[in-house]
Amino acid sequence: MHGEYKVPGGKLVVADVNLEDGCLSEVSISGDFFLEPDSALNIINEALTGLPETSSHKTLAAAIDEALDDDVMMFGFSAEAVATAIRRALGKASSWLDHQFTLIPPVTLPAAEHAALDEVIADSVAKGLRGPTLRFWDWDDSVVVIGSFQSVKNEVDMAAAKDANVQVVRRATGGGAMFMEPGNCITYSLTVPTSLVDGMSIEKSYEFLDAWVLAALAEVGIKAYYKPLNDIASAQGKIGGAAQKRLANGVVVHHATLAYDIDANKMLQVLRTGREKLSDKGITSANKRVDPMRSQTGLTRTAIIDAFMNQFTQAYQTQVDDYLPQELSAAKALVETKYLTEEWLYKVT
Repeated sequence: MHGEYKVPGGKLVVADVNLEDGCLSEVSISGDFFLEPDSALNIINEALTGLPETSSHKTLAAAIDEALDDDVMMFGFSAEAVATAIRRALGKASSWLDHQFTLIPPVTLPAAEHAALDEVIADSVAKGLRGPTLRFWDWDDSVVVIGSFQSVKNEVDMAAAKDANVQVVRRATGGGAMFMEPGNCITYSLTVPTSLVDGMSIEKSYEFLDAWVLAALAEVGIKAYYKPLNDIASAQGKIGGAAQKRLANGVVVHHATLAYDIDANKMLQVLRTGREKLSDKGITSANKRVDPMRSQTGLTRTAIIDAFMNQFTQAYQTQVDDYLPQELSAAKALVETKYLTEEWLYKVT
């Protein structure tokens, strides 16, 4: 069995392994990494030999760390990277190239329905009704979408929101509030099996799942980088943020919202957001706009979304498709029974 893992910003790790009575045998780790002393490679192979094929990523990495002396130097890879390569060889972990992705271009729906679709699409992926899916949101209503664990009273001025005809919706994932008017930002959801992020910390998985976005931003002229835990930024400040939820059904829902051209004054009226929180966006006056995507690219929102979709389809095996009729029906039902109910909205008051 053969597995490979390219460390982000690092080197390639290759694992070749056989199984004997349910345990690892004939383990051979190789790659273009650097390791001192040379003898440490045999120690790594021996540390893995005999471990059960059901060993977790954590168990595999710990076995390597325990076997190596403190003077061993690993360059461009780590015990965790070796564990990922082993798990991929065993079929326990997967890579981007192991999947056929579905791409759903922007479809205009109420924002609450898009929030519900995150839950519905995750169920479809878990049941095998569709493969891993990247979908772009589009909406024609004004909303604040708050994170699963945020307090309504701390985040939103509900009276101001009502006066501005801005609806408030709580989503299933964590993270911060999103002020969303038609055309003011770019939002996408990526739904994948947890095997794709096997063994990764939450922090590492954020950057891993959005690597294609950084490449897409470079294509449109923005040199972006990930700022832990979940921010996408450039030299001019924050561009957007991501949120994620790992579900018990073996699926990860990961999404991000990037500012295109936001009315900062209106946002501050509705959100209880201080000037300090806006300081990394380069806002010196509430009357200005949060427009990193528009100002840094000079492109329309549609053109940027097209660039995003082109980058993803060029990088991974992708087919363009649409929502299933039953998914749209299920999302509409969830909007009524969950996402627009007072009980859900005020689960954290």
